[in-house]
Amino acid sequence: MWQGVIERYREYLPVSERTPVITLQEGDTPLLPASNLSSFLKTDLKIYLKYEGANPTGSFKDRGMTVAVSKALDVKHDNAPVVICASTGNTSASASAYAARAKIKSVVLIPEGAIALGKLSQALIHGAKVIAIKGNFDDAFRVVKELTSRFDLVMVNSINPFRIEGQKTGAFEICDQLGHCPDYQVMPVGNAGNITAYWKGYKEWYGVKKIKKLPVMLGFQAEGAAPIVLGKIVKKPETIATAIKIGNPASWEKAVEARQESKGLIDSVSDKEIIEAYKLLAETEGVFVEPASASSIAGLRKLIKKNYFPRGKSVVAILTGHGLKDPDRAIAEIAKPVVLPPDIEVIAKEIGLS
Repeated sequence: MWQGVIERYREYLPVSERTPVITLQEGDTPLLPASNLSSFLKTDLKIYLKYEGANPTGSFKDRGMTVAVSKALDVKHDNAPVVICASTGNTSASASAYAARAKIKSVVLIPEGAIALGKLSQALIHGAKVIAIKGNFDDAFRVVKELTSRFDLVMVNSINPFRIEGQKTGAFEICDQLGHCPDYQVMPVGNAGNITAYWKGYKEWYGVKKIKKLPVMLGFQAEGAAPIVLGKIVKKPETIATAIKIGNPASWEKAVEARQESKGLIDSVSDKEIIEAYKLLAETEGVFVEPASASSIAGLRKLIKKNYFPRGKSVVAILTGHGLKDPDRAIAEIAKPVVLPPDIEVIAKEIGLS
């Protein structure tokens, strides 16, 4: 029986026998061959989709949160810690869920009006203290850092090293599921903790001889929130992909390190390209993701058009969050249902049967 990423990869994580494991049995997410997508894109690449939307709270954040919250309890075993985070949505959903599981308090700071309803509802239903900041994510993150420096709070944003430790298990899983390391990995880049974590995971798996090579890391930011691509802070990031709407990534240097060490790249894609990929993925593979996740596919598509990849290589696209995280975006992008009377002849004609 699967018991979560800590039990599966315990010997490679900073936990001990005394660490109280707080888990929702995260991890073990599907690695889906995407032959329909490959065919549509007219490529001989072996494309796989690592669907992190299948985690308990619907995003990859759960991998890191199980370790971060477990270690918070471990370090403060005599006192119930209070966890706090700044979030564009997924971190708040995960932090509040794991805090509820641990029977501890959670505090979430979000940018006012810039968080998808699906994610906000999760934080609220799990009982988090949610505060909207008049500003963007970077403003909220600055306040959280100041609060944790002054008060006895545990920050569970991705600069918490235990978050990175948990998230690196995604790389372990991919290699275990494939039976080898992929040639390329493509993924969204927002606060840049995830590309940092995956690269750490691949290097560790290589170090213990679980894999024989390392992948090329390919990251994609949204054009309106692409500080790493531009080489400068974006003071007012703008994109429909709210999960990566970040102008000053906390793990900027580590993301650049992953790019350079793997001989990869970090590029940007437009909102138009993201939405096209968002719909394409749902229509060709039956996989519903939030817009930020679709930046993986938008970036992959962009590189295929540029003939970036050698023939016959394997590429894993990380799909970071479930589409139900942002239902308003889906509703805005699809045609409304046709309304007809309950008449069999009328309905038959509408669906082309007569």
